[in-house]
Amino acid sequence: MQCAAGFVVDELNYCRDVNECEGSNPCQHQCYNIMGSFICQCEQGYELASNQASCQDVDECAFSSYMCQWQCVNQPGGYVCACPEGYQLQGNRMCQDIDECETGNNCREDEMCWNYFGGIRCYPRNPCHEPYVKTGEGRCSCQSPTVCRGLPPSIVYKYMSISSERSVPAEIFQIQATSVYPNMHNTFRVKSGNEGGEFFLRRSSNVSAMLVMTKPLTGPREHVVDLEMVTHNNVLNYRSSSLLRLTIIVGPYAF
Repeated sequence: MQCAAGFVVDELNYCRDVNECEGSNPCQHQCYNIMGSFICQCEQGYELASNQASCQDVDECAFSSYMCQWQCVNQPGGYVCACPEGYQLQGNRMCQDIDECETGNNCREDEMCWNYFGGIRCYPRNPCHEPYVKTGEGRCSCQSPTVCRGLPPSIVYKYMSISSERSVPAEIFQIQATSVYPNMHNTFRVKSGNEGGEFFLRRSSNVSAMLVMTKPLTGPREHVVDLEMVTHNNVLNYRSSSLLRLTIIVGPYAF
């Protein structure tokens, strides 16, 4: 008596199925016996090779560029997401900025630490240059009308961080008058730092204006924009101005 492949003759002269998974496992991972044969299956993260017995790693990173926010690293049986310097992994695929100003930095005592997306910058705690003197946090005033003729009486220094290639238009910063007087009229303009037409200063009210980014900025980059507020009263023939120097630190990535 002869049996088909996958069967053997038993003591009762019947054809009995051979369990190929017993003894020397023909499969690299998992073996499942079926009537007259067997099938191999691979563990998660692997797929059957052409010989239907061996298992080869699946490159999950090749499936899509959206597997990870920054970089996908294939590993045997799976993958992990990696983040660039200055970021830490949040969950399994997202990258979160590390605030190095909190975790440790090399700024000097006379410098302030400013965290941006992907790093830090050190800026002087006293940004004032002659003939200006420091009169408050980030505020410089010129106290000699003779020396300061033609100069803004005060300059305020501000800093902000944005990610690279941020969608536009985007409202990014509001400038507002700190003092309000009757019959005073304020106008606002971008005095410098807008040579590429990346910004537009939209007047919101008599005492405030919104800086709108009209073109995406690519980092890493530092962009300094001077925003001017001119205050005048035509009845009293009064005119004065103040300057806000805004430093925009653009991170190297879009997150």
